[in-house]
Amino acid sequence: MELKIIYFDFPFWRAEVARIPLFLADIKFEDYRIKREEFPYIKENGKMSDGTIIPFTQLPVLVIDGLSIAQTGAIARICGKISGFYPDDLIEAGKVDQIIDTATDINLLIRPSMREQDVSKRKLMREELSKNDLPKYFGYLENLLSEDCEWFADNKMTIADIALWRLMGWLKSGFLDDIPSDITDKFEKLSRLFSAVNNNSGIKKWVSKTYRWIWNILYFLLL
Repeated sequence: MELKIIYFDFPFWRAEVARIPLFLADIKFEDYRIKREEFPYIKENGKMSDGTIIPFTQLPVLVIDGLSIAQTGAIARICGKISGFYPDDLIEAGKVDQIIDTATDINLLIRPSMREQDVSKRKLMREELSKNDLPKYFGYLENLLSEDCEWFADNKMTIADIALWRLMGWLKSGFLDDIPSDITDKFEKLSRLFSAVNNNSGIKKWVSKTYRWIWNILYFLLL
């Protein structure tokens, strides 16, 4: 089976939730990171210049033996199943799916502020998010973790935990102006999960191997 993951050269959770499980399981895949100048062609043509189909003209895309699969959840589940980071049990799998979908919901909450060009309006949007929606959603996630297990499902690390680790890392990085970098710190069980993933030896190898120097600095600041 030939695998290829196509995304930007950026450690955002939408792609990392697929890349990392394959890396941890030592499964060979092509980690294709497009250049900014390639994306307009993709948006206009629905494919790359080499003919690779990009469904919905958006990334990430997983290519399996030449077949393109889109959408973060679908890609995450496939890579999770291949690598052993997605449960076989139906209920445990459902627990994972709800986290992936909630991470997507949080991303969608933030997206309008990323497209807002007016600095003052963007600041107000993010202050409102930081006051209301983001704490509410992270509170929901906090409540799904038990006191005696640091993982969301299956009593081990899954793609759900990897997704939340990167989503939280994105917020902790300070990359998003006007959203406090410590916004998730008050959630003790989520912080415990973040630390558990962060301290995984395979995760550390992935970070040192693939993250740009600035992301390495941010990563070690969050240890």
